[in-house]
Amino acid sequence: LDRVIPLPQGFHDLRMNRDGVLAVLTSVGTAKSAAAIMALGMDPRFDLTKAYWLVAGIAGINPDRGSLGTAAWAEWVVDGDLAREIDAREIPSDWKTGYLPLRGAVPYEQPRTSAEGEVYRLDPGLVDWAFELTKAVPLADSEAMRAARNQYDSINAHRPPFVMKGDTLSAGTFWHGALLNQWATDWVQYHTGGKGDFVTTAMEDTGTLQSLTLLAKAGRADLNRVLVLRTASNFDLPPRGITAAENLARMKLGKGYAAYLPALEAAWRVGNTVVEELVRNWPKYREITPAGRPHSTAK
Repeated sequence: LDRVIPLPQGFHDLRMNRDGVLAVLTSVGTAKSAAAIMALGMDPRFDLTKAYWLVAGIAGINPDRGSLGTAAWAEWVVDGDLAREIDAREIPSDWKTGYLPLRGAVPYEQPRTSAEGEVYRLDPGLVDWAFELTKAVPLADSEAMRAARNQYDSINAHRPPFVMKGDTLSAGTFWHGALLNQWATDWVQYHTGGKGDFVTTAMEDTGTLQSLTLLAKAGRADLNRVLVLRTASNFDLPPRGITAAENLARMKLGKGYAAYLPALEAAWRVGNTVVEELVRNWPKYREITPAGRPHSTAK
């Protein structure tokens, strides 16, 4: 990506190569990602109506579902910020959590009525295509990663890095620990009607998808051309014998992430496999997606 394109209304300059692959770095959190994607999407220098969007970043991973260095394609992206909350020290004794739906009076209130950006579903056919294309991509492993994952009891946590399908929870707060892992699992189940399976944590994806949803409404993007890939730099709860607070302290600014660089490498290897396929066969995919959907924007 050797061509630098100034984006003064964004957080970083853009980069592009001669094939038309464009990269935007959104910065951290849902607010910044929403602002950056909207800034790019409304920039008159670019026609992104037929663009494919590959959202990629590192993540924490649920050790019941995957291991360090694993790459997960999400079909469901759930927001972990839009909610009501009571401090854990004040919740009623019969509540499982102090976190409530934005329009709810109790945790996990039924029927789920709020629809204000709490959940996004990507085109299942496109997600399946990306997974099938990349499921055999070899991912980096290391002695440090093996040592870290052996401190967990889950069979999936012990596996070498692999490519999978798995859903993500996007929240502005970096959370950690077994109780919040259970909340995340329940929260994703709740907002997807039991169809989603919590695998990875994230901090930007719902902001990105909110902007893309509005850009699609304005005829400037196609939501059937969006993919979200998260790669595991760390587990979202501590290993045996260490408290959540102790483990969180070890992970300041990426320190203590046994798979930080391997997760970045996994995002490149897996994501670029999809990018290269789209570029190589652009005449084929320009009008019809790999899932067989015709180009569509809603003005």
